[in-house]
Amino acid sequence: MAAKKKAKYIEEEVFISEADQYLFAQGTHYDIYKKLGAHPSVENGEKGVFFGVWAPNAEKVFVIGTFNDWQEDKHEMKRLGPGGIHALFIPGVGVNELYKFLILTPDGRKLYKADPFANYAEFRPGNASRTTDLSGFEWTDDSWIKARAGKDYKKEPLAIYECHIGSWMKHPSGTSDGFYNYREFADRIVEYLKEMKYTHIELMGIAEYPFDGSWGYQVTGYYAPTSRYGEPADFMYLINKLHKHKVGVILDWVPAHFATDAHGLAEFDGQCIFEHPDKRLGEHPDWGTKIFNYGKTEVKNFLIANALFWLKEFHIDGIRVDAVASMLYLDYGKNEGQWLPNKYGGNKNLEAIEFFKHLNSVVLGTYPGFLTIAEESTAWPKVTGEVEEDGLGFSFKWNMGWMHDFCEYMKLDPLFRKNNHYAMTFAMSYNSAENYILPLSHDEVVHLKCSMVNKMPGYPADKYANLRVGYTYMFGHAGKKLLFMGQDFAQEREWSEERELDWDLLKEPLNKGIYEYVKELLKLYNKYPCLYEIDNDWSGFEWLNADDAERSTYSFYRKAANGKNNLLFVLNMTPVVRNGYQVGVPEKKKYKLLLNSDEERFGGNGNSIPAELQATEENGQVNYKNYSIAFDLPAYGAAVFLF
Repeated sequence: MAAKKKAKYIEEEVFISEADQYLFAQGTHYDIYKKLGAHPSVENGEKGVFFGVWAPNAEKVFVIGTFNDWQEDKHEMKRLGPGGIHALFIPGVGVNELYKFLILTPDGRKLYKADPFANYAEFRPGNASRTTDLSGFEWTDDSWIKARAGKDYKKEPLAIYECHIGSWMKHPSGTSDGFYNYREFADRIVEYLKEMKYTHIELMGIAEYPFDGSWGYQVTGYYAPTSRYGEPADFMYLINKLHKHKVGVILDWVPAHFATDAHGLAEFDGQCIFEHPDKRLGEHPDWGTKIFNYGKTEVKNFLIANALFWLKEFHIDGIRVDAVASMLYLDYGKNEGQWLPNKYGGNKNLEAIEFFKHLNSVVLGTYPGFLTIAEESTAWPKVTGEVEEDGLGFSFKWNMGWMHDFCEYMKLDPLFRKNNHYAMTFAMSYNSAENYILPLSHDEVVHLKCSMVNKMPGYPADKYANLRVGYTYMFGHAGKKLLFMGQDFAQEREWSEERELDWDLLKEPLNKGIYEYVKELLKLYNKYPCLYEIDNDWSGFEWLNADDAERSTYSFYRKAANGKNNLLFVLNMTPVVRNGYQVGVPEKKKYKLLLNSDEERFGGNGNSIPAELQATEENGQVNYKNYSIAFDLPAYGAAVFLF
């Protein structure tokens, strides 16, 4: 890890008032993280740390740590009121001290718990919390934050690079973990994102977690950026630098479930205060995790305040909410007898529905330009609908249906694609139902699912050609974009959190070709408003030929709001060259070639397409259009024209 500056304490007193306790009990204390946890404080002119914890069923609570040699009876906390909050100021405690809460239960057990509101944690395999100070960092991203507040991302380009810091690139020092510090990572990732022209990065596994193999989806420290990559100030540096270079930051956020590790939230004070006490409502049998009790006001407060914590203290620009479907359905991943119906006898989790409405109303209502993104895999209605109209209120929803259909179609031998032709057109039939993101995420390239390029059929050159035409379809299709790291240069192995991406592949012509091609797609996507300003309405998209199943070709165009600089996409999903291929077009004008996926620089065969084509009427109606163009469409080829 790189050397860090020591934080400086702020000169103010932290305390928990009756109003704080009341608001937390009501579920509306959105700054509760400034009171619970461990915070630099001053009492009677003496500096130290103020500790606060919610443990309503505890007989007694003690603070133990390096500052008192882990003596169990030296620093007993005071119970403040009937809500179960305990607090204590300990003078002389500084930063980077390890500590835990020792909880004595009424039945005589001793529980050694990490702080649920800690802002920093011991590096695994240790699991204590660390004292720190979040106040010393000098932010320089005011212009970014101000501009973000004025953005409506439904009408803006949104091209997201999903990234796992620990396996993006390993440190050349050869240490056992090989992790780059947040600051070192910042200096490298910014250069890459700027070159490729991604608008946002989505970071996996930031909130503290004990087991690397969970990728950060089984959390123990919701208020602490993982110590794997440095201190909180280092994480601030990363975000500040990304903002300086006009890249937004989205965090994977996991309110669906949490780890069962003994030092974590599970049975925190000897009883289930974060999770539901009934296993049928409080446990995921398949995942081996606990489910938050969304009907409990303090738990809802813990989670909503957590989203605001990352926004306000670390300046993040959005959250991608993991496993939303598992929260919405009481029977998700459960067999008969493993779940309980709601009060109406149904399988909808009414408390989770209300939680999402509360979350999105508070966060988006207070911070315009912030993004809340639902990873929701079912046909639940109005995920991105307005809360006032009984929607859940999210900014965007991952289009998992599109992702499934796309991957299944692209895996097919081209001989059989004609029998599954409409898998590639189906997503447009429901496109206006939500504000969608088209994701090709880490979940699609792990656990024997193959990498994206190795999903493709054929010989190696065919696989890469398939991937180029598939990516063209993705970038032309309505919806914002997300690619997982490595997919933009055709990583050939499945992803593993234990190793870095295979960067040496960029020396190979086919991989370098994919890299250059995705760069061109991102360049087009950012340059032409027709590709992003009307994403959930038919006024921004039109099929020209959606029915050519026999030849497995597709053509469509994206329309700009002002009618200018529209883009035409023509795709051939087979290894057969379509000589003299005719495309019906909407206007009698010249069509300028912007992109040909078969160029040699992209790893193609070098078949050329005229730089400019004049639409004519000489062929009569083609695709129900009075005008058409014709050219030789390469095998596994994609062409994009400007008109």
